[in-house]
Amino acid sequence: MSITIGSTDSVQTNTETAQGVLTAKKAQGQQELEGKMALDLIQSATAAITQPVPAPTGNAGHTINIKV
Repeated sequence: MSITIGSTDSVQTNTETAQGVLTAKKAQGQQELEGKMALDLIQSATAAITQPVPAPTGNAGHTINIKV
């Protein structure tokens, strides 16, 4: 068996392909996770908007005195 410099070895090509596929799979998993997190954030924000706001209690903070 001889190895020459600059030749494309099938083992090296298969290893590079496997690494590329593994990297792509990890990137896809990360994108899916980020997408799910974004959807959860949007859903929680819309749920907060639809909830009624309780009426203020007491008098503190209702009157603001501004002197010019």
